[in-house]
Amino acid sequence: MKKLALILVTTILFAGCRKVDVPMPINQIPSELAISSLSGIKLETPFVTSSVSMNVKSETAQIVTIKIFDISNRVVSKSTSEVKVGDNILKVYTSALPSSAYRIALFDDKGNQLGITDFNKL
Repeated sequence: MKKLALILVTTILFAGCRKVDVPMPINQIPSELAISSLSGIKLETPFVTSSVSMNVKSETAQIVTIKIFDISNRVVSKSTSEVKVGDNILKVYTSALPSSAYRIALFDDKGNQLGITDFNKL
């Protein structure tokens, strides 16, 4: 009986002292979308077919406006999105745009530009 109790206590102690793997955070930002500044916009890739992931980084929780401009600087797409403080991964759909060069910009609710970047629709 003492041997059984000793084996049971040893097993419990051994199991309690083993290393526990901590899972990685599931909402980690991929390196191609990382933004080092406090706010801005970054596309996953500058070459887009039908859609692209985009990181919108904001210093405050707010509603932002995302505008896509063509090469003659005309707005060809405009949408709003609610963002939280920090990184926000959004999807931009471009299948309706013809193949060309574009600029995508991010604006706060007062119209201040928070970031801008270019992309090519293939």
